[in-house]
Amino acid sequence: MKIKGAQVLLECLHKEKVKTIFGYPGGSVLDIYEALYDSKINHILVRHEQGAVHAADGYARATGEVGVCLVTSGPGATNTVTGLATAYMDSIPIVVFTGQVPTGLIGNDAFQEADIVGITRPCTKHNYLVKDLQELPRVVKEAFYIARTGRPGPVLVDLPKNVLNQTMEFSYPDSIDIRGYKPTVKGNKRQITRAIADIMKAEKPVIYAGGGVILSDAARELRTFARRMQIPVTTTLMGMGGFPGSDPLSLGMLGMHGTYRANMAVTHCDLLIAVGARFDDRVTGDLNTFAASATIMHIDIDPTSISKNIEVDTPIVGDVKETLKDLLDGTKNKKITKAARKDWFAEIEHWKAKHTLAYEMDDIIKPQYVVETIYKLTKGDCIVTTEVGQNQMWAAQYFTFDKPRTLLTSGGLGTMGYGFPAAIGAQVGNPRATVVDIAGDGSIQMNIQELATAVQYNLPVKIAILNNHSLGMVRQWQQLFYDKRYSHSTFQAHPDFVKLAEAYGAVGLRATHPKEVEGVVKKALGTKKPVIMEFIVEKEECVYPMVPAGAPISNMMLL
Repeated sequence: MKIKGAQVLLECLHKEKVKTIFGYPGGSVLDIYEALYDSKINHILVRHEQGAVHAADGYARATGEVGVCLVTSGPGATNTVTGLATAYMDSIPIVVFTGQVPTGLIGNDAFQEADIVGITRPCTKHNYLVKDLQELPRVVKEAFYIARTGRPGPVLVDLPKNVLNQTMEFSYPDSIDIRGYKPTVKGNKRQITRAIADIMKAEKPVIYAGGGVILSDAARELRTFARRMQIPVTTTLMGMGGFPGSDPLSLGMLGMHGTYRANMAVTHCDLLIAVGARFDDRVTGDLNTFAASATIMHIDIDPTSISKNIEVDTPIVGDVKETLKDLLDGTKNKKITKAARKDWFAEIEHWKAKHTLAYEMDDIIKPQYVVETIYKLTKGDCIVTTEVGQNQMWAAQYFTFDKPRTLLTSGGLGTMGYGFPAAIGAQVGNPRATVVDIAGDGSIQMNIQELATAVQYNLPVKIAILNNHSLGMVRQWQQLFYDKRYSHSTFQAHPDFVKLAEAYGAVGLRATHPKEVEGVVKKALGTKKPVIMEFIVEKEECVYPMVPAGAPISNMMLL
């Protein structure tokens, strides 16, 4: 029996075990929405297409599954670009379906036409324009395969309206074989042997773990390896939760706003083992001084990431989980005791004692205290999303992440407005979890319209707004490096966030004094509806430690 293209698409999604689509309808995708009316696939109607992509991204990060998004042509498609770039920078597997004008009108400047394939080529792992319905099952199969394999990433599939009205007998490929796309999963055995030799002779080793640990579900292998070899672990922002933050071997986050002990350990180590990380500039600071005396080992599934920013001595191209398994097999009879590393651990303890994360309390709410309170009252058993800027860094510094997929944040692109729709996606994917978006008063307003989505679907997401009446990180740089000339970084007008929450049908709460913080958080956590918690915090509070741009990471500005 022949079925229409719109139904073919949904059958393909069923084959890929897609449970949820985040989307927004429009003229070119009405046939898909007609088919969705009788479908068992859960569709979440967002209020802006950027919100749909961020929600699909948050769903993917929190569940480990491929996130799916559906939007219309023209402005609907172009509104996905920021979300695609966000997912691309952080290697998040999502598939975005966009409507397109009929094939006969492509290139004619038709109503709501945009060359979304051309526009998104730089910020997708791959994209497709489907010109014939017979191609669609193969394209969908390839799209999901490309999104989830190798270094994951976003894939876009553009669907002309006439293709959705064509008919065919449905069949779906059993397997996929893409010429030229063969990700290397197993690391080179000789390189692994060499790596083990380097590890055994190292006196001051450090593991530098990135988001690849989480993407490959390798947290258990990393934990086992670090403990067996007694190697301290520092994580990137994207790697937080990939190694337990409360573990004695944890150094915390490194880089521009990392801990003193992490930055000093990396600066003075003799072996740096990079695992699923890409040596981002916010991590390395001055490239000439980064781990300058160390032998550098790099494990990554993406060969283009190796020696891209930092020259590597021992490259291992392969999946992080599989490579760590091989390292564990190769060291099963070579366990190193803590006593063997006593001098190194003593040095690290000295750095830890010398400078710890700290802030000074007074009668004004400190944003760090809000984050600590959320951590204390949830006991860390929640999913945290963040916006971007100071709120993001305070969340990374003052919330201890022990499990993977519990911190969802835009690390590479630094997208303001990411956290709230990502929290919606995380909540949909984990309906029993507590989900908290730690936000700034600037970034929350970029996708605040998604509060209607949270209310419509009864998603009890909690938003903690650290309201300092400014674009906090921009203002911090102006405060420290531009003589406090706050050029267009402070807000003279704001909505009443409590009334705004109530207008949407959510709950609004506010704290203006430190004594009120715990009560507000407790009330929010006990509420089964979406909640905005507004905390009026110290206006000129800065994120410390801080490494000035381009400086060595050992050159830290401290409180």
